[in-house]
Parts: sequence; C-alpha cells; structure tokens
Amino acid sequence: MRKRFQRGKDAVLALDGLNLELTPGQVTGLLGPDGAGKTTLIRLAAGLLRPSEGKVFLFGQELSTGTTDLQEKIGYMPQRFGLYEDLTVQENLDLYSDLQGLAPEQARNRQQDLLKLTALGPFGKRRAGALSGGMKQKLGLACALLRAPQLLLLDEPTVGVDPIARRELWEIIQSLRGAGTTVLMSTAYFDEAERCDAIVLLHEGKLLRQGNPQSFTDPLRGRCFLVRHPEMRRRALRESLQQRPGVRDARIVADGIRVLTGPEPVTPAADEQWEPISPAFEDAFVELLGSGTTATVNTAPTTTTITDGKAAEAVVEVEGLRKFFGHFEAVKSSTFSVRRGEIFGLLGANGAGKTTTFRMLCGLLSPSAGTLRVAGVDMRRASSAARARIGYVAQKFALYGNLSVDQNLAFFAAAYGLRGKQRAAAIARVREEFQLAPYGPVNADDLPLGIKQRLALACALLHEPPILFLDEPTSGVDPLARREFWQRINALAAQGVTVLITTHFMDEAEYCDRLVLMSLGEILAQGSPAELRAQAKSPEHPDSSMEDAFIKLIEAYESQIRRAS
Repeated sequence: MRKRFQRGKDAVLALDGLNLELTPGQVTGLLGPDGAGKTTLIRLAAGLLRPSEGKVFLFGQELSTGTTDLQEKIGYMPQRFGLYEDLTVQENLDLYSDLQGLAPEQARNRQQDLLKLTALGPFGKRRAGALSGGMKQKLGLACALLRAPQLLLLDEPTVGVDPIARRELWEIIQSLRGAGTTVLMSTAYFDEAERCDAIVLLHEGKLLRQGNPQSFTDPLRGRCFLVRHPEMRRRALRESLQQRPGVRDARIVADGIRVLTGPEPVTPAADEQWEPISPAFEDAFVELLGSGTTATVNTAPTTTTITDGKAAEAVVEVEGLRKFFGHFEAVKSSTFSVRRGEIFGLLGANGAGKTTTFRMLCGLLSPSAGTLRVAGVDMRRASSAARARIGYVAQKFALYGNLSVDQNLAFFAAAYGLRGKQRAAAIARVREEFQLAPYGPVNADDLPLGIKQRLALACALLHEPPILFLDEPTSGVDPLARREFWQRINALAAQGVTVLITTHFMDEAEYCDRLVLMSLGEILAQGSPAELRAQAKSPEHPDSSMEDAFIKLIEAYESQIRRAS
C-alpha cells in the first residue's frame, strides 16, 4: 500500500509499499519518528483516507467497498478528539450516541458502562471544557467506544496527560483486550510499547520491523549496562559516555547512566562501575533508528558561564506566590528558588498550577500575592525589564503557522530588539545550530512536530537569554526529537543558562538538578530527583521510580484533600 500527498508542486510519499496484518484481539503499538506515517496509517484504517495504491481490508472486507457496514465496527480517536467544550460530559456522550445512530435505551446502557469504566460518572454534569487534560482524553475514549467497536484506532491517546491519567487510560485500553477488541494505537512512550502484544515500527513510510516486544530486545542481550561514577555528576558522565567509541547510546536514569554498546565490548574508564542489565524496548528503538543526538550544539559560552563563586546565585526567587482567578486559587503560596545554570523541573498532574506559575514567572500573568524576582527584577513592578532576559517556549505551539521558518525567525529577532548585523548573525547562528536551513521556506504549520519544537526553541534563544522557560516543550514529540532536545538543554545549562521546565515525561525529570512537585496549586515536595524518589520508597517498593514517586505523593495528597472536604 502507498499513500501520496501533494505539497505544493511536490508529491510526498507518506506510506511506501506497506504490507501489514493485525492479529485479532491484540493491542498493537505503532511507533516511529515524526513523519514515519503513523497517523496516515491510522486514518487509512479508519476510512478517512484512501490509499493511492493498494487496498485496506478490515475483517476480510475491502474498506472502500463496504464503508458503511465496516464503519460501525470501528472506533477512532484522533490526537485531538473533537469534544464540545461548552457541553457537559453527559451531553457529549448523548451527542455522539445520536451521531452514531444508537437507540435511546442502547445508548443509555452503554453510556452507564463507559462512565463506570472511565470513572467519569461523578462528573456527568461538568462542562467538558472544565475537565483536566486526562479526563478529556478519557471522555474522548468513551465517545469512541460507544458502539463497542471490534477495531479501536487510537492516535497517541496518552499524549500531554500526566502519569496518573496515563495509567488510568492504559488500564482502560488493557481491559478492552479481554473483551476481544483489536486495538491499534500509536504512542511516544516506550513503557506503553512494552505492554503491547505486538509492535509495528515505521520509518519514512516503510515497515521497519514487526513483532512482540521481546523479539526487539532479545538481540541486544549482553550489550546494555548501568554505569555509575562515584564523583562525576550524571549529566557530565552521560556526555563523556556518549562520545566514547563503541557506545551507541547513553541516557540518564534513576540509578546512573544506561548505556547501549555496539557488538564489540567497551573498556570502562577509571573509577567507572559497569553493571550488566536487561535490554528494554528503548534500546532496540535506538539500535534500529539511531539515538537522535547528532545535532550540532554550540558548546562555546553564549551567555554567562558558571564560576565557582556564582554557582549558588539565585536567579529566580519565589516566596508566597499566589494566583486567583475569581474565587478559584490556582497557585497557593508557592515558595522556591532556582540557581544559575540549574535545570529546574516543575512536575504535577494536569491542572496542578504549573503553567500558571510559569506565566507569572515570565511576566505574562500578574501574581495576586507574594514575592517574585527573576534576574534580580521584581516581576510585580518591572516585568518588562526581566522579559528581555527570558526565553519562553509555550505549552502549545505559539509561533505563526502561516509564516515560513525564515519569516518566524526574522519576526522574533525583531521582536527581541535585534537589528542589522546583530539580527542577521543571530538568525544565521540558530539556523545552523538547529539545522533549520532545509525548512527555511516551509510554513510553520506544515512542519513535523519535532521540527516545530526545534523552531520554537531557536526563536526563544535568538537573543541569547540567560534564563529559559520551557512549558511541556516535548509533548507529542517523537523519542528521537526528545533526545536531540535534551542534548541542547544540557549544553545550554553547561554554558550557564538557567532552565525551568515542565514535563509529563518522568524520564525527563531525571535530567533536572532539582524538582518541585505540585498538586491542586500547592507544592507537595521539592528537591533532587533522588530525594523525591526516596519519599516513595517502602519495604514493598525499595526501588521506586520517579513515576512511582509522582503517583504516590499526589494520590496521597489528593485523597487527604477529599477526606478533609
């Protein structure tokens, strides 16, 4: 099967000679880099697109010849499910029941089952727009399941939701396996891929490999190691290992650096401790597609380099920070500080107050109360002076989609006050460092998500700010682009740039020097990743992960709040 799209005068081959068969009753994970063809394949299977060549068969019947009957057997949930945010949960379910032709009694019984399955029953009268991100995804999934489909197609259903909501969504998907539903879901999470019955790996529109997770990982036995060093910081050790001959990949994990080597053994350096470990699917992904860390990163200082005397200098100081929207308190007396050159992470469930905190730190929102100083400037009195020293990448892609890459760079350079030779030099620098030259004439809306993220970061760094705010910058970005992104962030921190970041990827939290964990507007815990993980340890779970800590601390706090109210 092939699928072509016309882009201007050029034809883009999104799927190229694809032959694929799904096993009934299994959950199949669909993975691959941006532009691999994952969304195109799911839309073809849903009957929303027709192949340019070849055929799609569902349940033994060609899709194009029996669309009406076959559509009743399919459930489809796109990346951004079309909920009606001014309608309640119940009204959305009623609307989609009508659109799918369910009889009133059938719809009522099915809705009750789905409200129980998704735990949305108590929220039936709540407006969809007032739901958290995870609850919206569960409602979208419920709408896709109204007809009890035999085939469920999910396009990254867990993107942009916190670990608790992601776990709940995955439990719903797992339950469908027992009901005999065949599930095809694309995902950017390797732990989800490992839970699937089968994995389909696409690359540049071609089928790279298909099989169960173990078939991907078994060939790598004896090539995966956990590396520790008694004196080196994890980021420095990771950079050293990544550059070493014979090392295919090195990434930070809770206990050290996870290393994937080539077939030939690598000799450890002095004082390094190498422990053999079992391969994971992420190791296989990197082996087949590369680590994604080939970007050209400028390692020369572009702002202020850390010196021993200034290493502890606080560049962000927050004390008693509060924000009200009407009677609702979104941020409740937050207090923390961030030192120069730190990577500082804000974690929390959807609706915890992370983005609101970020917007106040950037001067985009005025605090209701408290003290807030950024780069030595009181943000409540002179926020414009601090904004000149800040780079900001918003949670949602905030560049101009109808402008080309080059036009976006020119616009933001001018907005940051760069003129003449200085502006030309800044644009030339980021075009080279972020490898944007091939995309210069392409409109931002037409870029793959990973390239959009690269462009957003390039625009934020045009004026070489000493402080960088990143609000969920890797949400929905493929794993290779995320690795490239973190290579750049680590290099910036080494140059003395202070980085504040929110993320729902708990493996990314391990790259942070310190973290704040928020829930319902309050700070529950703060400290290094190891210190937060230690709070979740128990005799039953002595080796808690960051995700374990996130879930345990937030669920304990939120259950306490519910009991108190």
